Amino acid sequence: MDGASKMEGFWEFFWFIFVCFAFAAYLSVLFSIITDLFRDRETSGWVKAIWIFLLFVIPFLSALVYVIARGDGMAKRSMAAAHQVKQAQDSYIRDVAGKSPAQQIGDAKALLDSGAITDAEFQAIKTKTLT
Repeated sequence: MDGASKMEGFWEFFWFIFVCFAFAAYLSVLFSIITDLFRDRETSGWVKAIWIFLLFVIPFLSALVYVIARGDGMAKRSMAAAHQVKQAQDSYIRDVAGKSPAQQIGDAKALLDSGAITDAEFQAIKTKTLT
């Protein structure tokens, strides 16, 4: 195998990797656009259908036009969705975590005052809660 055919094989491999990367990038953009279309409550169903039709008929051009024309709104809707997910996650964590450390120590103090636990047990609960 001579040097010219090795270089040709290298460039064919390089071109294959580049095309695969470009296709994966396009799919990522396509899924982002379709997600944004369904997330947008202000756009009518007909306009959404036209965009989806164009995305499959004229894929690269329509994706480029969509990102240029609606990119700002796309970013805002994406940030709003991420903010909503974060709020739901924080709410879930607060619900699952239960009481705050101050509430747990207060409950333990009430148990200590009623005589249900000893001072050593109260200190152990307090130490565990604060760490």
